[in-house]
Amino acid sequence: MGSKAVVILSGGLDSTTCAAIAAKENDEIICLTFDYGQRHRRELRSAREVAEHYDAEHLVVTFDARQWGGSALTDEIEVPKGRGLDDSIPVTYVPARNTIFLSFALAVAEAKAADRAYIGVNALDYSGYPDCRPEYIEAFQAMAAMAQKRAVEGHPVRIESPLIQLSKAEIIRRGIDLGAPLDLSWSCYEGGERPCGECDSCVIRARGFEEVGVPDPALSGAGV
Repeated sequence: MGSKAVVILSGGLDSTTCAAIAAKENDEIICLTFDYGQRHRRELRSAREVAEHYDAEHLVVTFDARQWGGSALTDEIEVPKGRGLDDSIPVTYVPARNTIFLSFALAVAEAKAADRAYIGVNALDYSGYPDCRPEYIEAFQAMAAMAQKRAVEGHPVRIESPLIQLSKAEIIRRGIDLGAPLDLSWSCYEGGERPCGECDSCVIRARGFEEVGVPDPALSGAGV
């Protein structure tokens, strides 16, 4: 039986590259996307298109984080633009989002006999998010080792975070090398059909492509 993995796929640049890595390292991938009432719902279309690109099973989990809010992505809080990037936790942080996502990913992996769960978190370009750091992934892995039937039987699901120590430029280079469909990806935190170009996510993405020295394929292709 071939190797199988679950990939948390938002439709963003990082998760699209992560899907490309998982597809290369495994015989089969299952893409897992979350519709949680996010402001930038445009990313859901990108996630579907990326999953189709890899001919992967695509599961969409729906819940409404707007019920409790607490983030510019799920509440009536303005998305900051042109603020300058630092290590503070920005208002675009969604409370416990990666903890929720990884919990579902582990459930899907256990139910579908997948040995790995991939998440495209990154600590270098956006260390302000506490659930994107190596110590968080390590702690979640330790918790999973005690929480799952297959783990206590000696077959834990391995959480893979292959981008966690890469810069945005390095992530883009990796995606290009793997032929990832970066033209399909979506990064902007605002809603709408075109990136705003000013939010933190747009700024980091643009800076990454500038460092690599190639144009962003999503700005001239189907991705926007």
